[in-house]
Amino acid sequence: MTETTSVQRTPRKAALAAWSGSALEYYDLAIYGTAAALVFPTIFFPEGNRAAATVASLATFGVAYVARPFGSFLMGHVGDRYGRKKILIGTLLLMGVSTFLVGCLPTYGQVGLLAPAMLVVLRLLQGISAAGEQAGANSMSFEHAPDHRRGFFTSWTLSGTQGGQVLAPAVFLPLAALLSDEQLHAWGWRIPFWLSAVVVLVGFVIRRTLDETPEFHSEKEHAGVPRAPLSLLLRDHRRGVLRVFFASFIAMVNTAFQVFALNFATDDEYGIGIASSTMLWLAIVANVIAVGTIPLWAMLSDRIGRKPVFLSGLAGSAVLVAAFLWSISRGDVPLVLVTGILLAGVVYSMPNACWPATYAEYFPTSVRLSGMAIGTQFGFALAGFTPAIAGSLMNGDAGNWYRVALFAAGAVVVSAVAVATGPNGTHKVATPDLGSMPEAHTSPVPVGAPR
Repeated sequence: MTETTSVQRTPRKAALAAWSGSALEYYDLAIYGTAAALVFPTIFFPEGNRAAATVASLATFGVAYVARPFGSFLMGHVGDRYGRKKILIGTLLLMGVSTFLVGCLPTYGQVGLLAPAMLVVLRLLQGISAAGEQAGANSMSFEHAPDHRRGFFTSWTLSGTQGGQVLAPAVFLPLAALLSDEQLHAWGWRIPFWLSAVVVLVGFVIRRTLDETPEFHSEKEHAGVPRAPLSLLLRDHRRGVLRVFFASFIAMVNTAFQVFALNFATDDEYGIGIASSTMLWLAIVANVIAVGTIPLWAMLSDRIGRKPVFLSGLAGSAVLVAAFLWSISRGDVPLVLVTGILLAGVVYSMPNACWPATYAEYFPTSVRLSGMAIGTQFGFALAGFTPAIAGSLMNGDAGNWYRVALFAAGAVVVSAVAVATGPNGTHKVATPDLGSMPEAHTSPVPVGAPR
């Protein structure tokens, strides 16, 4: 067991710092996903084959998820070796600068193949940033939180992701309403990327004044910080990393909703004809609801445990993904809105609320950030390529929606098995005692019990 330090916990400030950075990260990811579905096929790729251009555009969305697994090793090492605060500031600046520069890129018509090449480079930098953002924010808020409220305070990271996904369509909607298609494709699409600079400034001011976590301070004071945290992680906590990896497959539900469904519903190739403004409004409403439901589900997990909430959300997500895609294939707008809101706003919020605390409780402080970073980023790689995979499964035929639904159900089943076979009762274990035994959390010490 690691002795705690006298450094004061600041759970609210840590949660706010986590929220702001996650909002930026997912604002950036959401505006990119929206642009990749609606605009990029015509401005960054050759004309002539719209289907191929769309798949290529959606694939650039997934490129960041290729960089994320590799970036997780770097970010995990820095975060567990030198502290959570350095990661939080570094990832914020890297994501903000990369996103701003996307808005400055020339188009295919101006520089040819150099345009998509530069787009891919900036997506790789975004991916490296994202590799450390959520794991760093989760570790910071988790280690500042009271033992009995870790679920609630870490859920602010995911509440921030939903907030960012509200901001993105909220910026695109007025642009789509006020600008003609020619104006939107010529210069209007750049504005959301440039506006990320405002979010970066706010997040930087908050994060630079945040103290390092008491748990990390304690390790540093007692010379407990490992010189090679990745070696320690892969030697003693492989099972935890693999569990997080497979559990993270659930994230593909989010990219299916945010990116693929937007293209599916609006692209002329499928002939469904739902307006892009309708789908953007759906994303706004669903994510606003999620901002409210995530902390509620997290508080419930603090009371009854992580597994019941997590697994219930997984089961509901598998059912509602199918219902949502079927509704789109029929062009039934009221049904699309109902199933979409229930999926993204309510049911998917259950695992979303729980996973930060669930994964953090698999690891001790010495390898917590790297364990979460590596496990999630390799798992999230599937989510990043879900829009491109789904587009290929559709093969231009709206009647093939069931193939995507089955693909999603398979990912959910893998996630459910990983969570169900994990340790029980970790929400009752004091933070310094978590993960104290390699490969498992056996014989946990309850919060408040003599240690």
